[in-house]
Amino acid sequence: MKSLISSFLVLLFLFGCKQEVAPETESTETMRIPSPEAAAEEGDSDTSASVAEYANYDKAETETAASTKKSEEKDEHVNIEPKIIKNGNLRFETSDLDATYTKIKAAVGKYKAIVQIDSEGSDSQSLYKNMTIRVPNDQFDAFIADISKGVSYFDNKEISSDDVTEEYIDIDARLKAKKILEARYFELLKKATKVSEMIEIEKQLSVIREEIEAKEGQLRYMKNRIAMSTITIQFYKTVAAKNGITVSYGSKIWNAIKSGFNGISSFFIGLIELWPFIVILVAVIYLIRKRFKKKRNKNEVPS
Repeated sequence: MKSLISSFLVLLFLFGCKQEVAPETESTETMRIPSPEAAAEEGDSDTSASVAEYANYDKAETETAASTKKSEEKDEHVNIEPKIIKNGNLRFETSDLDATYTKIKAAVGKYKAIVQIDSEGSDSQSLYKNMTIRVPNDQFDAFIADISKGVSYFDNKEISSDDVTEEYIDIDARLKAKKILEARYFELLKKATKVSEMIEIEKQLSVIREEIEAKEGQLRYMKNRIAMSTITIQFYKTVAAKNGITVSYGSKIWNAIKSGFNGISSFFIGLIELWPFIVILVAVIYLIRKRFKKKRNKNEVPS
């Protein structure tokens, strides 16, 4: 009897221990969740992942990063120097073309400007010079003031300033985002093991490189326009008309005679060019007259 009771107590004890250990085992198994690092390592080892899917994900992530960067730069707008493109267009009359030209050339050297276009010409009423000058942006106002000295009246004076700060920030942010995307594609290219993946990645890199070069070109052009302002200057001198009054009456008669002679010459030259038609016309007239002459002679014969 005692042995039976002892056996029952042993079984009861073992059952109780099992109930206590079971939850702990279950909890341990439940907590075995892969860490993010392990999941990333497992994802890196899977080289059969679609490059297109990675590209879509990467582009979306990069666009988000670019948007964030753009917002940050806009928030710091106060600390960014304004990007201003200045242009000027001047037209005025001068009594001495050479003196005005010399003064403008002196101002070009003084303010370290560049003469881009330098031309001259004349019309029925004036002699004129046209100049297009690129001036450092910070010297724009001083250059305009210098060449305006002694000008009593401007036929045309247009000064414009275009603030392109936001456009500059936008292009710069997009360029940085494209470079980030390019770097990620290079990292992906290093991990690729299949030829098809390599070809697809290189194709995407080619497209991104073209976009980067386009953005860099836009940024260089904008920086050039910002750094060097453009001024177009036209100055002229009024002169007496060369036609009409300066031509004498005798000259007019002589010109009329020459014009008439040229007209007669042109007429005869035209006739010479039409000689085949003239010969045919003369022959037809001759035959018609001969026929009528015969008929008239028959009618005059006495009965």
